[in-house]
Amino acid sequence: MNLEGLDYNTQRNKLILPEYGRIVQNMVNYVMTIKDRKERQKCAETIIAIMDRMYPESQDTEDHQHKLWDHLTLMSGFKLDVDYPYDIQEAKDMVSSKPKSLQYPMKKIPVRHYGSLMFETFQKLKEMEPGPERDELTRIVANQMKHDLVQWSHGLSDDEKVASDLAEYTDGKIKLDLTKFEFDHIPTKTSSGTNTNKKKKR
Repeated sequence: MNLEGLDYNTQRNKLILPEYGRIVQNMVNYVMTIKDRKERQKCAETIIAIMDRMYPESQDTEDHQHKLWDHLTLMSGFKLDVDYPYDIQEAKDMVSSKPKSLQYPMKKIPVRHYGSLMFETFQKLKEMEPGPERDELTRIVANQMKHDLVQWSHGLSDDEKVASDLAEYTDGKIKLDLTKFEFDHIPTKTSSGTNTNKKKKR
């Protein structure tokens, strides 16, 4: 239903920069119709002053005025012929150029539950010389592997599985002696979701 005198946003042209609102956009549309260059310049500077007052918190930021003039020319579709105090070519280039596609890191790892970061650590362990530093990193890695397995298998873990995987992914350089190695305490859960380490209520 179209009622005379009512103006709906859905019936209006889409705003180029909605943050400035339709009133400012209408001002920009109007300034482009002014034929006298001096008057057009004065009107453009007035619009910039209005835009500036709309965002006082940004007035102290670097190149704030430059951005306002960029926004003005953008809202005019780069058709506003005035004396710009800044070079607006950069704004034109940004609009006309397509953003570069982001490269998503695609790393193939044997198993997902340990994650790519863990496999980078496996590689580091392979390159380290035997000693206290490697032993400490081995302890940290083994406990993290067990923690990952607990999460992946919904509370179940096997020390031998950790030792086997660690040896495999370090090309046999790191071998856990399960008769001596002690894992940190990792709470496990039963199938019902209750902690098996908690005492039963009497």
